[in-house]
Amino acid sequence: MATVLVVDDKESLRDSVGFTLQRAGFTILSACDGEGALAIVAKRRPDAMVTDLKMPGMSGVELIEKVREIDDDLPMVLMTAFGTVDTAVRAIKSGAFDYITKPFEGDELVIAVKRAIEHRELKRENQVLKASSGQSPAPSRGADASGFTGIKRVIGETEVMRELKANLTAVAESHGTVLISGESGTGKEVVARAIHEMSPRRDAPFLAVNCAAMSESLLESELFGHERGAFTGAESLRKGRFELAHGGTLLLDEISEIKPQIQAKLLRVLQEQAFERVGSSTTIGVDVRVIATTNRHLGEEVASGGFRQDLFYRLNVLPVPLPSLNERREDVRMLAPHFVRMTCAREGRPEKKISEEAMELLVAYPWPGNVRELQNLCERAVVLSAGDEITPELIRLWLTGPNAPGRAMKARPKASPEENGAMEPERSNGTAVASMIEPRPLADIEREVIVETLRRFGGHRQKTARALGIGVRTLGLKLKKWKEMELVSASL
Repeated sequence: MATVLVVDDKESLRDSVGFTLQRAGFTILSACDGEGALAIVAKRRPDAMVTDLKMPGMSGVELIEKVREIDDDLPMVLMTAFGTVDTAVRAIKSGAFDYITKPFEGDELVIAVKRAIEHRELKRENQVLKASSGQSPAPSRGADASGFTGIKRVIGETEVMRELKANLTAVAESHGTVLISGESGTGKEVVARAIHEMSPRRDAPFLAVNCAAMSESLLESELFGHERGAFTGAESLRKGRFELAHGGTLLLDEISEIKPQIQAKLLRVLQEQAFERVGSSTTIGVDVRVIATTNRHLGEEVASGGFRQDLFYRLNVLPVPLPSLNERREDVRMLAPHFVRMTCAREGRPEKKISEEAMELLVAYPWPGNVRELQNLCERAVVLSAGDEITPELIRLWLTGPNAPGRAMKARPKASPEENGAMEPERSNGTAVASMIEPRPLADIEREVIVETLRRFGGHRQKTARALGIGVRTLGLKLKKWKEMELVSASL
């Protein structure tokens, strides 16, 4: 139900307009002057505003101009008794969506307000899509490439996963802040999407910010927006993620990476649902549910002084700890075929299946990289397998030590849940294990793996990054650095 703010100094007209719109299904807010209207716009965030042109003090046109400084997307309809071309031009130039001439019919007013709100929704969706361009995750308004939504995104039937799903269902119905913790690659983003899609906010935006990928100043602007001229390069007003996610959910990925100054500002938003854009003193109210993720133990970060205790308590209202894949290896039997089907569909390849021997290898492996490592391996297997079956001979190459490509590993009995390290390769035909664990700098191993994978994909950076489980930008920065140091070929 959309909310409309009605502004007029005459109580009888406010009541009449409000009654007409209320009967049409709108929720009504009202103000008798411009100052009162500005306060309501900042705190209550209405979906549209209807204002009279002639009012004592601040006129309707002046009000529209000031509202633009708070919410430049708020659609406004101007009521005027002076239906001249000059009045219409002035109203539209000042930022009004439309104007109607008094006296007017109730249907005329309702139609104008509905058109204004529809226009705002289209504009807002465009802003959300633009803000999420190149970011992960993108706005969530339905099924992804897998066709799954809500709890179906969370794949697994082991006891620990059944308990997690029951917990997520309860968490989704709440409006409290959620803190998802777990090792890298355990699926924190997937769980955050599932919570949003099961929540009452499912039809509103789902936006995300990677807190670890931005500098302090850039992150502040990304979260809270900035005014024109707030800093060098700020050529226009820009809304932050909190404003764009109004009514929906905002995912703060890797929350432990934010700096103390941003922590303080974030704490205020969580407490008061209000903030100021960078370079502005105007307080803006929002209604946003925050889901935060971390692969660190935030309690330890608080103890060491790296994270605010009060912010930790505010974030940890609904804790959701995720198990590692090593703790639920039997779920690999569901996850691996799922990833294979998704990759075949995306790449336009015939369906492939995983042989039982290969599946036994996958279930026995401890998966230090968790679900992300399994997904990358399945994608790689689909691309590189020649037939319609993924064989153990193919995947053995990637199941050893820290997943170094090109090293062999034989199948071994299923490891116990308490086992955490990578599996030690067995001896084969007298081959010494020592040659497989020769000490070498980690940076050299990383560079060789990346270069070899890049060559395997014919220099295709996007496919290489996807196979390695890193971002394309991260891959590009590494290659640029190595080229400058003349450690890799300039042709890569």
